Order: sequence, then C-alpha cells, then structure tokens
Amino acid sequence: MKSLKLITALSIIFVNIAIGQENMASEREEVITVIKSYKDALQNLTTKGTFELFTKDSEVFESGGVEGSYAHYIKHHLGPELGHFKKFEFSDYKIDAKVDLPYAFTTETYIYTIVLNPDEKGESRTIMKKGVATSILKKMDGQWKIIKTHSSSRNIKNK
Repeated sequence: MKSLKLITALSIIFVNIAIGQENMASEREEVITVIKSYKDALQNLTTKGTFELFTKDSEVFESGGVEGSYAHYIKHHLGPELGHFKKFEFSDYKIDAKVDLPYAFTTETYIYTIVLNPDEKGESRTIMKKGVATSILKKMDGQWKIIKTHSSSRNIKNK
C-alpha cells in the first residue's frame, strides 16, 4: 500500500512538473512573438502595431543614449529615421528568452543592413552593423509588454 501511495504521489509531482514546463515553454514562445513582431515591423519600415507591444512608461536605450519612452523614441528618433530608409533588414538573427513570471528577459543578436534612400545626386548608401538588443518584458493583464529595451551596434570587422 505504501508503494502505491508513493508511486501515486511521484506521478502527480511529475505530471505537475511536465505541465509547468509546458506552460513556461508557451510563455517563452509568447515573449519571442512580441519581440519578433517589433523586429518585423521595423523590417517593413513601419511602427504600425508596435505601440501595443510596449508599456506607456517604457524605457528605450540605444547605443549609449537614453531615448525616453517608446512613444518619445518613435516621435523623435526612430520614426523620422525610418522615412530615410529604403530597406532595413536583419540577418543572422538569434533570440534567447528566459521567463521568470511575471517577467521575461530577452537577448537578440543580429546583423542589420540599412539601405538609405537615394540622396539628391541619386546615390544611396548602405550601412551594415552587428547588433545586440536586450529587453525586459512584463506580463500585464494577460499580455506580454516590453518595459525596457536596450540596443547597441558596432562595425563589422573584416576577416
């Protein structure tokens, strides 16, 4: 009888662990979807649909600068920049996400290529850099929201 109780108790524990791991994997995928949605919008040269990915009091940091909230960043920095881009593309993209409810922490690494619109001479310039971004998200009212994000980049070393 003791063996049956022990087996039952262990079975319940293992089932609960498996369910917990499955739930955490689902949370991780939701977090990755939020971050990739932001990346995809940038590649499409738009901010449409991105404001709901961030909290109103979010904080954006870029290459040593404090950009303020996401809304401020879009209005005074990234939004105007996107208008000068012909193309903004990420390659060699990797993302890692760790969930510790109600927070999640992401790290993205990538190479980004920006092709600027032609200037008055009809010449276009291409910028290619290696970048990294870290973000902190919080699950609020059932939705993952970015509360802090920091990105930086450096020139790609020639081999």
